[in-house]
Amino acid sequence: MSRTEVETLSIDGPAGALEAILEDPGLDSERVAVVCHPHPLHGGTMQNKVTHTLARTFNKLGVPAFRFNFRGVGHSAGGYDEGEGETADALAVLDYASKRFPGRKLWLAGFSFGARVALKAAAQRELDLLITVAPPIGRMDMSGIAQAKCRWIVVQGDKDELVDADAVVEWVDSLEPGPELMMFEDVDHFFHGQLVALRESLLAALSDKREQRE
Repeated sequence: MSRTEVETLSIDGPAGALEAILEDPGLDSERVAVVCHPHPLHGGTMQNKVTHTLARTFNKLGVPAFRFNFRGVGHSAGGYDEGEGETADALAVLDYASKRFPGRKLWLAGFSFGARVALKAAAQRELDLLITVAPPIGRMDMSGIAQAKCRWIVVQGDKDELVDADAVVEWVDSLEPGPELMMFEDVDHFFHGQLVALRESLLAALSDKREQRE
């Protein structure tokens, strides 16, 4: 069984160096993933448990995954920029991932604030997969953001204390053709006690799709 290699990186970003981690199981030669963390002003970092779970989910599928700190977080240069500069940061990491693993399909995921950043970045790069967990509907302006043209999964807990689950459902229903919605029962914003369920549900969804393609 292959062992996941962990590498600490400094990636050139628009506001300076971005602190990042690459976890590569060395099993997938077709895809590479990038994961965006939650709100920098509310304790969000690349070590967030949901962010970490998303990266490990990709690793379980054999896919190398980058996690990184937005500008002004941890050892990343710069300061908070209300999602605009952070989108540029995500694009810089996606571009680095493409150069590091040339020819591979790009997967992008984000949690909460990071979900909005990921959605904005998805409109500016060609992706194979987008996953947005607890997108901040009602907390941040989501209007005017183009729909992802790749496969797109929205993940939401129905007991989210920060994001109104009903508003997320209404938002998803308003989109055409719209993303796939994965709703978790009795799950809060941070998926407390449900991270394994999150991982296993995503593994099942992504494994099924890959089997269909093959």
